[in-house]
Amino acid sequence: MEFTEILVSLGLGFLTTLNLFAITLCLSLPLGLIITFGLRTRFKPLSYLCSIFVWIIRGSPLLLQLLLFTILPNTVFGISNKEIANFFNCKVADVYFILVCAAFVINYACYFSVIFKGALDGIPKGQYEAGKVLGLKKGQIFSNIVLFQLVKRTLAPVSNETITLVKDTALASSFSVFELLAITDSIVNKFVTLTPLVYAAVFYLVFNGILTLLFGYLEKKMSFYKE
Repeated sequence: MEFTEILVSLGLGFLTTLNLFAITLCLSLPLGLIITFGLRTRFKPLSYLCSIFVWIIRGSPLLLQLLLFTILPNTVFGISNKEIANFFNCKVADVYFILVCAAFVINYACYFSVIFKGALDGIPKGQYEAGKVLGLKKGQIFSNIVLFQLVKRTLAPVSNETITLVKDTALASSFSVFELLAITDSIVNKFVTLTPLVYAAVFYLVFNGILTLLFGYLEKKMSFYKE
């Protein structure tokens, strides 16, 4: 297998990794914020329910959650992933990809919710009271006063989780999702060469390097704001 063919194959695998990463990040951040509101609500049954849910997700391995999600249709509803694929006229791999995405989104949403909750708890209550004095509603107080502070306070821990997400996407290779590591493994086993592992490592390092620079830039842009 030539160098160009290896890079093309790894590039296709990286696109799948990138899709998994982007979908997880775009959906888990807003979902995490919703869970945060559930954790902080004064309605105790909902607050306890959200707390237990977050505790379960954060307390169990992501690999186990991926396994549960991929066998969920067959175990709970008695419908195989192949039947789902036939019903929607898609590939079985697409069904696995969607189930894996769902597991990733829920897992990271719970981690983000704890980050958001800690940041919101640290914002002085006087700022909420000042907003009320100005005649602002709860939604306006959050969007005009709290949101910027929330972003600034959570940027560093969110960046850490985001970089961890890039590496965690490799777990999808165990569930028929042909992302970067799965493609790399297939090439290594087929042609008995370790070279693709080096290329894959470069892909991960470059991607994480770009994310690190991006978050560093954002932190500098927001550093003018002093609490």
